[in-house]
Amino acid sequence: MDKGLLAFFRGKHTVDSDLYKPLEPRKKIGITRRIRWSRALFALATVLVLGLSVWAALPEDVLLTQDRVTPSVSVSQPEVIAGQPKAKSRQTARSGADVQETLNDDGSVVTIYKPGQREQSGPALIETDASRSQDPRIAALPNEDLLEETALGRLPVIGADGLRSMDYYARAWSGTRGTRIALVVGGLGLSQTGTQTAIRDLPEEVTLAFAASGNSLMRWMQEARRKGHEILLQVPMEPFDYPANNPGNNTLRAASDTKKNLLMLQKSMARLTNYTGIVNFLGGAFLSDATMLEPVMREIADRGLLFLDDATSAQSLSGTLATTIDAPHAFADMVLDEKVETSAVLKKLDELERVARRNGSAIGMASAFDVSVAAITQWVEEAQGRGIEIVGVSALVNDPQKR
Repeated sequence: MDKGLLAFFRGKHTVDSDLYKPLEPRKKIGITRRIRWSRALFALATVLVLGLSVWAALPEDVLLTQDRVTPSVSVSQPEVIAGQPKAKSRQTARSGADVQETLNDDGSVVTIYKPGQREQSGPALIETDASRSQDPRIAALPNEDLLEETALGRLPVIGADGLRSMDYYARAWSGTRGTRIALVVGGLGLSQTGTQTAIRDLPEEVTLAFAASGNSLMRWMQEARRKGHEILLQVPMEPFDYPANNPGNNTLRAASDTKKNLLMLQKSMARLTNYTGIVNFLGGAFLSDATMLEPVMREIADRGLLFLDDATSAQSLSGTLATTIDAPHAFADMVLDEKVETSAVLKKLDELERVARRNGSAIGMASAFDVSVAAITQWVEEAQGRGIEIVGVSALVNDPQKR
């Protein structure tokens, strides 16, 4: 009989013959094996689940310790290491890694990364691109690589890799070449209520300028940066009617010597961090004196900062000098609130828009008066609806490095 038919027959009938008795134990053995395999797989899955639970419950420090590896070394130009190198050590952001950068005489940089003990809890931030702008999530924190400790306090410096404060703290923008306007509101830090109102109400696209002679500057800076603003530092400079019109402590003066003016400049710089550049506070007399102004402009550029002229002095030489020494600079097109009335400020803003549409971009200056803040807030929303992009002032700077 065909084996297939025989199997079919046996499946359909029950026969008591001994011929079929051996088949019964085989079925039981197969079932037993499947049960054993199922139990084994279940046990294995249980072990895996328990293992993952224990791993997830481990403290963060234990997990980080497991990730530490042998130090790695990267060399920009490994074939040339000569002279007396200049070494600089730092700890990156919050990753805990110790970084030692050695600048050789030929300009090459040797960077050594070593694992270190983290000083704080929380997520580890890994630096992947030192040339980019600051992560908005940590905008209120200064980049220690762009600061140096001095007897006057912390001063801005260009990073070992060439990174500048004017790039790192700059507000991001679209990068398109449409009509762009930068609005700078100054005088922050002089009045607590005025400063609070400006930071609270002004759109984040507006650049804020803090007076070096103001109060609680670091506190206000942190609030402004968290809100998304790019910021500048207003440095007092001698006006033509000085001392009847005195811009405040550490005023840069045309009658002073260069060494003293640089000291006054650095004292002002040390009062704040996270700013992209310097803007003058008054300064008609000082800005018109090329001998006194040039070393100040060089110092600002050498520290990785831009210089903005607020357009209050028709005799200013800042633009000419900046071009001569290749310093990043910009010149405001107009002051928006010479007349502190809502209608007058709005009219000036409309004029600024016409300048921007004609030239591609424009910069307007204002002070943190309540009227000015309210008018600018209203106008910005309307202008954006007309296709105007409001950008940080750093986006409109004449920068020799980006030509």
